[in-house]
Amino acid sequence: MSITTVTTVAELKAAAADLLSRRGGSALGLVPTMGALHEGHAALASAAVRANDVTVASIFVNPLQFGDAADLDRYPRTLAADQQLLEDQGVDLVFAPTVAEVYPAGPPLVSVTAGTLGAMFEGASRPGHFDGALTVVAKLLHFGLSPAAHYRAYFGQKDAQQLVLVRRMVADLAFPVDIVAVPTVRAEDGLALSSRNRFLSAAEREAAPVLARALRLLGERAARHEPLDLDSAVAMIKSQPLVDLDYFDVVDPDTLQPLAENCRHTPFTGTALALIAARVGPVRLIDNLPLG
Repeated sequence: MSITTVTTVAELKAAAADLLSRRGGSALGLVPTMGALHEGHAALASAAVRANDVTVASIFVNPLQFGDAADLDRYPRTLAADQQLLEDQGVDLVFAPTVAEVYPAGPPLVSVTAGTLGAMFEGASRPGHFDGALTVVAKLLHFGLSPAAHYRAYFGQKDAQQLVLVRRMVADLAFPVDIVAVPTVRAEDGLALSSRNRFLSAAEREAAPVLARALRLLGERAARHEPLDLDSAVAMIKSQPLVDLDYFDVVDPDTLQPLAENCRHTPFTGTALALIAARVGPVRLIDNLPLG
């Protein structure tokens, strides 16, 4: 395996700077991940490699994002397979730090808060999740700072709320990085790829694509400028007994504020974001679709 893996911030900075210097490069791309990589992550890595002179992917299971210790413990750790996937996409460096390297003084006393944007939807179901996610993203963005004239970080559209929050953090705190969104990668039946899909039973895996079908229904109506009729899309999901719906809403793509009720029954115009979360058996899945 020719890809280079480093485990300390000092090694990361030195290796990235060396590669940029030797290549006469001016652009660095960062792909933050928690490992257990799949084709969705491959799309992130590929987009970064195409646009930058040097690409770094981080693999770090961030304990601050897990409210349940058991969930943290069972999160898949597949470093060798992850390295191979990243190498296949042309990634130059893997940054795989320990928890002690990222949080040398233990859990941070000062952290980033997601505010009201982080308290809704996924934040309501997983209190503190986005505070932990933004805190580690902030650190990873700092770790990746280099002499590059252009610095970009890549995030998947699948985690739509996280993407909105990262963009807002970068804007509010003046991070010198461009945030690039990469479209959701889906299986042939429409299910959004996720590391959690591996925990679905055969029957649950067969039921799960109803989330994507409901989103696609809204997308088709939006494209035809018809009323979105969210209630009928909700009914489609509730007709599947293995799926327990958490939320399904249409929101402003920048503020995540639910759109006015009457837009659901009048012709759709403009842009919006449909967000959905549901438990399929023991597995909680999220998905979304930009509308308009």
